[in-house]
Amino acid sequence: GAFQKKGHSARILSPEEAERLAKDQVLVSEFKQLKLEKEAQKNWDLFYKRNSTNFFKDRHWTTREFQELKACREFADQKLTILEAGCGVGNCLFPLLEEDLNIFAYACDFSPRAVEYVKKNALYSTERCKVFQCDLTKDDLLENIPADSVDVVTLIFVLSAIHPDKMRLVLKNIYKVLKPGKCVLFRDYGLYDHAMLRFKSGSKLGENFYVRQDGTRSYFFTEEFLSQLFKAEGYEQVVNEYVQRETVNRKEDLCVPRVFLQSKFQKP
Repeated sequence: GAFQKKGHSARILSPEEAERLAKDQVLVSEFKQLKLEKEAQKNWDLFYKRNSTNFFKDRHWTTREFQELKACREFADQKLTILEAGCGVGNCLFPLLEEDLNIFAYACDFSPRAVEYVKKNALYSTERCKVFQCDLTKDDLLENIPADSVDVVTLIFVLSAIHPDKMRLVLKNIYKVLKPGKCVLFRDYGLYDHAMLRFKSGSKLGENFYVRQDGTRSYFFTEEFLSQLFKAEGYEQVVNEYVQRETVNRKEDLCVPRVFLQSKFQKP
C-alpha cells in the first residue's frame, strides 16, 4: 500500500536519521569530484550499457500527474509540441506518444547509448518525434529546436543528475525554445527522500549532493532552492511542492518514505 500527500513542508527526520546525516560530513576529495564531472557522460553511458532498457519502468503516470498536458490545449485536438529534456530510453516519451496522438516530441539525452535505444524502439517514428544527443549544460538546443516553439518541457528526474553549479545553464537553454506563457513540468528527488538516506559514508559531494557506486550523481532538492533556481533565469512559479509518499512493504514490515518535488514554472 501507499499514501501520498502534497504540500510545502519538508519531511521531518526521525532522531536516528537526523543523527546519521549530521555525522556524515566528510566530502569526496576535490580530485575525485573533478573526475566525476569529467566522466559524467561516460558513467551514464555505462549505466545504459549495463541496464539497457530494463532499469526504469514505463511512466504511465505522467499524464495522470501532469494534467497540464491536457489543460494547456485551447481545444481538444490541438497539436502540442513538447520537449522531453533528458529522455533516457523513452520510458516517459513512448507512453505519452501512445496516449496522445496529437503530440510531436523533441527528446534529448546526455547519453549517446540512451538515444540509440530510443531510435531502435518499435514505436519510434520521425513523424512523431525527433531525438538527439545533447549535453543540456553546454549544447545549444536551438541547433535542433526552433526558438519559442515548444508548448511544454518535461524535466523529470534529470536536473538531480547535474552538478548544482550547472543547473542554471540547463534552465537558460530550455528557456530559449519554450513559447512565452508556456511551462516546464518538473519532477525530481526531494530532500530526505529514502534514496538520500541510503547513501553510505564517503558518498557525499556537497550539500544534498551524492555519488552512487556507479559514478552517477544525485542531488536532492528543497522547495526554496528550486524556486530560486528557476526565478533567477526569468521563470515564474506556478506550482512548487513536495510530494511525500509512504510505501509500505507489509511482508517485510518496512516503511519507505519517498519524497519528490513536483513543480510547474512558466516563461512569462
